Amino acid sequence: MTTPLEIVFARLDAAHEPACAVLVGHDLALSPAVQSLNGRSGGQLIKAAEAAEFKGKQKTSIEILAPQKLDVQRLVLVGTGKAADQEESDWATTGGYALGQITARKVSEASLVAEVANAGGIKPEVIAANLAFGALLRHYAFRKYLTKKNGDDGSAGNGEQKPPADRLTKLVVHCADPEKAKAAFEARRAVADGIYVARDLVNEPANILGPVEFAERVKALEHTGLEVEILDDAALKEIGMNTLLSVAQGSARPARVAIMQWHGAKSKRAKPLAFVGKGVVFDTGGISIKPAAGMEDMKGDMGGAAAVVGVMVALAARKAPVNAIGIIGLVENMPSGTATRPGDIVVSLSGQTVENLNTDAEGRLVLADVLWYVQDRFKPRFVIDLATLTGAIMVALGKNFAGLFANDDKLADQLIAASKATGEKVWRMPLDKSYDRMMDSKNADVKNMGGRWGGACTAAAFLKRFIKEDVAWAHLDIAGTAMDAPKSEINTSWGSGWGVQLLDRFVAENFEKAEK
Repeated sequence: MTTPLEIVFARLDAAHEPACAVLVGHDLALSPAVQSLNGRSGGQLIKAAEAAEFKGKQKTSIEILAPQKLDVQRLVLVGTGKAADQEESDWATTGGYALGQITARKVSEASLVAEVANAGGIKPEVIAANLAFGALLRHYAFRKYLTKKNGDDGSAGNGEQKPPADRLTKLVVHCADPEKAKAAFEARRAVADGIYVARDLVNEPANILGPVEFAERVKALEHTGLEVEILDDAALKEIGMNTLLSVAQGSARPARVAIMQWHGAKSKRAKPLAFVGKGVVFDTGGISIKPAAGMEDMKGDMGGAAAVVGVMVALAARKAPVNAIGIIGLVENMPSGTATRPGDIVVSLSGQTVENLNTDAEGRLVLADVLWYVQDRFKPRFVIDLATLTGAIMVALGKNFAGLFANDDKLADQLIAASKATGEKVWRMPLDKSYDRMMDSKNADVKNMGGRWGGACTAAAFLKRFIKEDVAWAHLDIAGTAMDAPKSEINTSWGSGWGVQLLDRFVAENFEKAEK
């Protein structure tokens, strides 16, 4: 729902747009291109920087209006800090910051000179591609329902989003080798597409995006090359997904499960990578109802499902040479005369009986059946689930880290490495037998609540009951990172799309080379 941003790569000596941003390193280190601009302006860039006490520190900037002898109206100097110390994700952050400075000037077209002094070991085209990637992520804005800002007459016109006159629509990235930068950017654009999809899903209000509507949006993604199958409530009942259906039974809106398949590996028999997402489109808590304050945020309780859709879009868009499965359970948790009651016992797809002690601990019931189903049907290489599962994970880690639980050290280490590379932070949490014992029930095989303490850990222990012994599995509790996460230079949206970058990098670094 964001106004498209056209990103074009051009040579360093190509004409600049009237608004232009250039990169300046620590202690005013200038690249050859910026040195040339400074020389042509009679040293105005350095003079202005010194007057403003601008040192080139990262996330700082100054603006020079109508610089002498330069064909630009606005020149923004953006600090990078010590360029040699920057990682790839840092350049995306700088790109997002630069775009924020550009858009604050309310221009429709702009240039970004993507050349830095003393860049270190990262190739210039990779720096340019990451700057563009960060800019694209920063550009996202969910404006779908802001009708007075869309149409000239205060209306939404034909219902399609119309860019405001002051909204940036084109960014020209000037670099040493535009063709190489463009090629490097294509894979990043695919990831950005997936993040945009995930953000759009999380930002939608629940009256628009119910389980059926969510499933329809996933079905509409078949044009990307994904194979999509939708299981309706009748099919789910026949299959035996009773714990998932028990969450949905209080709502007038029926449950759905959406299955996405990407077949990119040379061998169709290659075991797929499996990603599972919790998709509670709105969570009132059910009979164990939540407090009213802040309940509106529960439209984002499907952030895990959104991330799974996003990563599947990214893999398909860049034609990743792997086989992958994305499966999401879509329900709405509502109180009513037909809702599940505390104390109810249901038989899960695995055959285990589950006692529901608190209907607000519903996400794990959705995941239990979907996790078992994906293992049983697809025999994947591993399973990773993402879920806005517990408030306890935010008590433990805040809103900058997701909790990582895993039964396999290698899988955990791979996810941690991807986290460090992308900046989507995870912290490994304990998955100890003591938590498992807390999930034992006197009346059934397992209960859905483990008591007051260690709520994120007991929730993970519950999920582990539905993982087969020989299956590598990781659980990401993204309650703090998927929605209303701290704003950053690459995300100013309420829905962050967290997890798409992480999982795409995880797949690319660990599985694609072996499949080529």
